Amino acid sequence: MLLYKQLLAFRPSKMDFIFAVKTFIAGMLALYIAFCLDLTYPMWAIGTVMIIVNPYSGMVSSKAVYRLFGTAAGAIVATIITPHLINTPFLFMSVLAVWVGFCLYISLLDRTPRSYVFMLAGYTTAMIACNSINNIETVSVFDMALGRVLEISLAVVCTAVVFSVIFPVHLGPAIQQRVDKTLNDTRQIFQKILTEHHQDNNYSELLGAITRDIADIHALAVHLNYEKGELQGMTKPIQELLHQITMIVSNLTAAAERIRQLNAIDGHYQQGVLTLHQHIRAFIVSKTQIQEADLTALPPEFEQDFQYLKRLACPEQQIILAGLKMDIRHLIQNVFTVKLIWQLIQRGEKHIPESIATLTTSYPSLHRDHGMALRGALAAVVAIFVSFSLWIYSGWNAGYMMAQLAAVSACILTAMDNPVPALKMFIRGSIYAGILTIIYILGIMPEVKEFWQLALVLAPTLIIFVMMYPHPPLTGLALPTMVSFIMSLNLQNRYSIDPLKSFEACLGSVAGPIIAVMAVYFIRAISPEESVNRLLSKHYKAMREALYLPYGVEFRIHLRSMLDRIGLLNTKLVQSEALKQAMNLALIETSAIVDLSRLDELAHRADISQQLKIHIGELQNLLDYAFRNQEKQLHLDEEIRAQVMMKITEIEQQLQQPNDHDLQQRLQISLNNIRSSIFHRPTMQAEA
Repeated sequence: MLLYKQLLAFRPSKMDFIFAVKTFIAGMLALYIAFCLDLTYPMWAIGTVMIIVNPYSGMVSSKAVYRLFGTAAGAIVATIITPHLINTPFLFMSVLAVWVGFCLYISLLDRTPRSYVFMLAGYTTAMIACNSINNIETVSVFDMALGRVLEISLAVVCTAVVFSVIFPVHLGPAIQQRVDKTLNDTRQIFQKILTEHHQDNNYSELLGAITRDIADIHALAVHLNYEKGELQGMTKPIQELLHQITMIVSNLTAAAERIRQLNAIDGHYQQGVLTLHQHIRAFIVSKTQIQEADLTALPPEFEQDFQYLKRLACPEQQIILAGLKMDIRHLIQNVFTVKLIWQLIQRGEKHIPESIATLTTSYPSLHRDHGMALRGALAAVVAIFVSFSLWIYSGWNAGYMMAQLAAVSACILTAMDNPVPALKMFIRGSIYAGILTIIYILGIMPEVKEFWQLALVLAPTLIIFVMMYPHPPLTGLALPTMVSFIMSLNLQNRYSIDPLKSFEACLGSVAGPIIAVMAVYFIRAISPEESVNRLLSKHYKAMREALYLPYGVEFRIHLRSMLDRIGLLNTKLVQSEALKQAMNLALIETSAIVDLSRLDELAHRADISQQLKIHIGELQNLLDYAFRNQEKQLHLDEEIRAQVMMKITEIEQQLQQPNDHDLQQRLQISLNNIRSSIFHRPTMQAEA
């Protein structure tokens, strides 16, 4: 019912119409050239255009390149295995299923646009194998594979040329706008943290939304290598910029937590914070052009402002203020780092200054769920086994369509928590495509004699449905409808109408996705709540790993991966209030893992007493045990929490004895942050 309301409310814009017309031109051009070259299946050329189109020319080009590589890999594998295994059906479908499952597994782990290569390599093999078997008496496997590669290449070139020449829309300005918005959001949150002193303010949701935006922009930046816009070739610098912004998010979260702690004890210090904010803001704004020497600069009033804060604050707030000072100092330095990188990007410079510890790795530090990837691969294997078995043992002529679409459907949406609703939409689109196919075959196509007539009768349907592509609620219906419609028409040079064969192909195009839906439903699909539980479990595992990481580039990369996981958490729509709270607390906990690393660093200092070193080692063991406990059951047993709190208290008492002031303060700051941000317990004074 909701879909029908969205269809009735759909009002295409001018840009939607231009996009649809460009798609139609690219599709017709690819189809015409395929006819002229007398390729075996011209429908694959126009069908590929329907699949790879996107409003942004860079995304079209990148997807086209990835599709070409994936198709070539799939064609090579199909050419190798099909002739040798075609006479052993069970072994053949076993090898094919394992290959598709393996490719899907790698694709789900990659989490970048290049994952399309691996996914396509898998299901292209299945498609070529199915069509080769169906036409085994007339076309060889090699010719089928070669034709597939040629038709895909033709579609890729036509689409890339049309979208690059006719009113090209570049991705660079959109990314620049989103980066500017993200930077502006961080500025606003910083202002709110230091100027709005209400204890009920919860900034973790706002900061979590920024991590989600960062994850989205990170994926979009990959396409910049394939367009000629303002940010052409700036993928790595943009991704490095985003990595550095996550450091700001961590600093802001830590600062917000310190402010919350201070407010819980006493509010007399707040006037000093307002003055501090004014000086920091004026200092950052004054630095319009950042130089490398500015990366460690602080406002000239910085020390004076914190001295004033210390005089306003009560004794119980002094350690918290020292922690706030450290967080804000790192925040200012990270802000200047981001500003410098952004200035270099806007000037067209790709290099990152050596003074900046780069977080961009050859393999991005993103969250990867091997368990869910394996379950997705297993669902694809089962779908292929079932569909191929039904085809082989039933002898159904249109079984090849069922088998290949089962493989495709099991792959394309498996990255979602629960792909079943989307796959159901795919089935609905296939049904609508079947209705359109029958109308065209029986009522329109018999009158078509020339190519211009074919283009004329296809234009209304293609343009209307493609205009829905840029609108996410309708994409899930329009895309499968168009692809299934084009494939079911089976356009060829020597076109002959066989209504019964076309009807069987429509049935096969519906049966294949149904098999995939059943396999995915019983093996892969999980609820958003289950997905959040898995992510939180990985979160606590990463917390435990941070205990033993020395502070440096490796630690910052680890923090970046944890914040990426927070971004994924914030995409989940859950009903449980307990899970919502756990999702918000995860960001606060992540902001304090630097204190876990500092704890290990302080424990290895030569000037620390043996007794204090033993106490810190015992605390680390307790923290390790606590995180393992949370990794298994998400919530922490109160007995374990009490043991950790008791050990922290023992160390704090040990610090009352004469010690190095710098060492004592740094350790007190870390202990306070661990108690407050990781275990969500107030300071002893606030609790009393």
